[in-house]
Amino acid sequence: MVNACNSPQQKAENNTENNFERFRNVVFIIGDDHSTKVLGAYGNKIVKTPNLDEMAKNGVLFSHAYVNSPVCSPSRQSMITGKYPHASGVSLLSTPFPEEQISIADYLTPLGYKTAIIGKNHFNSSSNHGFENKIQKKDYLDFIKTNPPRKPADEIKSRPKWKPFKDPANIWLNADALPSTYYDEEDVGTFYAKKAIEFIQSNQNDRFCLWLGFEEPHSPFNFPIEYANKYNPENMPLPSGSQEDDRWIPEVFKDLTDEEKKGIISSYYTSVEYLDKNVGLVLNALEKAGLKESTLVIYVGDHGYLLNDHKRFEKHMMWEEAVKAPLIIQGGKALGEGKIQSELTEFVDLFPTIIEALGEKPLNNIHGKSLVPLLTEKTDKHRDYVFSEFLPDNKAMIRTNKWKYIFSTGKNDLGMGYATGFGPAGITHHLYNVEEDPKETTNLSNNPDYQEIMQELQVKLLGIFEKTHPLAGNVPASWSIEQKFVAYCEPPEESKSEETSK
Repeated sequence: MVNACNSPQQKAENNTENNFERFRNVVFIIGDDHSTKVLGAYGNKIVKTPNLDEMAKNGVLFSHAYVNSPVCSPSRQSMITGKYPHASGVSLLSTPFPEEQISIADYLTPLGYKTAIIGKNHFNSSSNHGFENKIQKKDYLDFIKTNPPRKPADEIKSRPKWKPFKDPANIWLNADALPSTYYDEEDVGTFYAKKAIEFIQSNQNDRFCLWLGFEEPHSPFNFPIEYANKYNPENMPLPSGSQEDDRWIPEVFKDLTDEEKKGIISSYYTSVEYLDKNVGLVLNALEKAGLKESTLVIYVGDHGYLLNDHKRFEKHMMWEEAVKAPLIIQGGKALGEGKIQSELTEFVDLFPTIIEALGEKPLNNIHGKSLVPLLTEKTDKHRDYVFSEFLPDNKAMIRTNKWKYIFSTGKNDLGMGYATGFGPAGITHHLYNVEEDPKETTNLSNNPDYQEIMQELQVKLLGIFEKTHPLAGNVPASWSIEQKFVAYCEPPEESKSEETSK
């Protein structure tokens, strides 16, 4: 826990070295599985996202923002701690967020901020992790029990219960583009937005930190009855992929027809539009409360999403569409309007950004780097490369402006239900020139002309692990770089569990 030496207001007034007025509050909004490709502000001409687009017009859009893991729990806890997944204690989907880790709320609540986490949190435990208020799915279900929703008309066909991997993929990915059983007023996203508004209104005279996690557009791509039939599947874009993708297509997706794939994509677009509406409710509440200028608002996707990119759906890979995600930051006149920032950024950077923007003392032993100098145009440089890892499949990535290198132990077929049927691939290396080959169609790792570049990237990747990994210092120096990567790409919590059981 962090102890306050001075009041938050005093710190905000005294800490002015970057010559901009410190923010009183922060609202952090997360879209679940939100691809940059399905957002108007990022160039999509089909989807309707007026509120997020307006947020980008009023703030700064980051065009090259990367998650530190393309899976929900590790990504979210890296954001909330400013640490890479292997150091946050959460590198797997079901791992409980460790109590000893310092979350953004553990830091801010003792300083006098009112704090709340609303919606999806992936804590995988009953802990609040420093947040004074926690509202989640069970609270929504209680709301539905005590406030019975309107019954839909008999002719309205709704989505069946979500049963991934038990039902065929066309059903759990909602290829029929069916709505939920609820009208907008009673649906889960609207419930979370209303609870966020209540928190803002109740604390508008205090300093606060609101962490808001919507469930959309995660499969089954939820949207209420009023949103049905908004997007014609026939008009949906359908990426074709490349021959190299064939080795990595999960069996669960191999029987999907092009018609079903377009239906899935139309469901996703609809869910994004519903998400955008609810983000708009929260932004409007801030403005009505007179807090727009004094509140730092951050919108992110917890990672990207593959919409038949590379011939598959879901995330869990290191392709751009999975590891690059939306990042939009709004802060009134202090940050300017309509800026596009193309510097490489990581989502661990958001924790220190919030702390500096609020005028608080930086926290040591985190891996993020504050974006405030970029946001205030004190610098035009940030990172030379970004890092991500997906330890359920024992892989890690480093990306520069021009190159991307991916290592995987390949000791298992793809996990979490996405097995390819080809079996374990063994140790694999992927090297892409993302400048000349942005769709990542040609793996250059076996090309003799690129061995020096790959080795340089391996050294950089190893450096990240050796500076941040809990195993650092215990891996024998005599090991080859591949042997070291194999050790570092094991989920740390599994190793810890094995040690405890001995």
